[in-house]
Amino acid sequence: MSKLGVVAIGRNEGERLHRCLNSVVGRGLPVVYVDGNSTDGSVEFARSAGAEVVREDPSRSNCAATARNEGFERLMEVDPEVRFVMFVDADCEVVEGWLDRGVQYLEEHQDVAMVAGRRRERYPERSIYNRLADVEWDLPIGEIDLSHGDMMVRVDAFRRVGGFDPKMFVAEDHDLCVRLRKDGARLVRLDAEMTLHDVALTRFKQWFTRAVRSGYGFPLVASLHGKTFGGYCVRHVLSSLFWGVALPLLILGLAWPTRGWSLLLALLYPIQMFRIAWRHRRAMPPDLAWHYAWTCTLARFPHALGLFRFGVESLKGRTRSTVRDF
Repeated sequence: MSKLGVVAIGRNEGERLHRCLNSVVGRGLPVVYVDGNSTDGSVEFARSAGAEVVREDPSRSNCAATARNEGFERLMEVDPEVRFVMFVDADCEVVEGWLDRGVQYLEEHQDVAMVAGRRRERYPERSIYNRLADVEWDLPIGEIDLSHGDMMVRVDAFRRVGGFDPKMFVAEDHDLCVRLRKDGARLVRLDAEMTLHDVALTRFKQWFTRAVRSGYGFPLVASLHGKTFGGYCVRHVLSSLFWGVALPLLILGLAWPTRGWSLLLALLYPIQMFRIAWRHRRAMPPDLAWHYAWTCTLARFPHALGLFRFGVESLKGRTRSTVRDF
């Protein structure tokens, strides 16, 4: 029996799934792949590679949270003795050596419920959006508050908090981290390469849609954990409301009574961009710092759209959705 099992989730990932599964199968570990009703032969490939396959029920609402939970349950059926589970998205390849490093750390630190490592973009040179995603993954090392979907979790801690929340069709990874911390556990990011990610963002529309999803996730997490460990999301909500809603309304609403002088308030946007670029001038090349600055500033508008959608669905009493709604 293995100490470690792997759960991968994906839908129509093609070559990215091949790289993902090839990086974890053949190591004597139980590997479960949860497929979101792919049409590109993903299921057949996963089976031929040696992974256990779980197919999501297309008649119900599915998301990353439900897929990971189903994969975890199947993993426990395959090997009930597994003590740690590595969750990985099918657009990621697990770096050689990471699995051993993560297991060793969890064995040596019983108060740590989750470990992650460095996630990097496979093709940062293919677009500015890929390059910015690589910056997004470059997070501090040491004890952390949150992690992205690639993570190694202690099985007993995962069970104790009830796994991923199926109502969280976005930000389910952040929500799990908050609940693990509420349970008294520590989360740690190791100074070790963990995964190569292929975000494949090459168009502005893709970036914008991704930002809308994030904007929806901020109030979702804030509404559940804002008074305890969700303060960061509260700050994102307030910032998005100011830059994406309040300031534009103020500028336009005062344009007539101020005879257009209120339009000068629009200068706050380039000032904000300059502040962000200046703050990161030593951590990034100059061109990347400016790209990071304008996307951070511009993102408040799609974030505001996500906030609006969350508000509308909350008024309707809607509690869950699907990834495909975005």
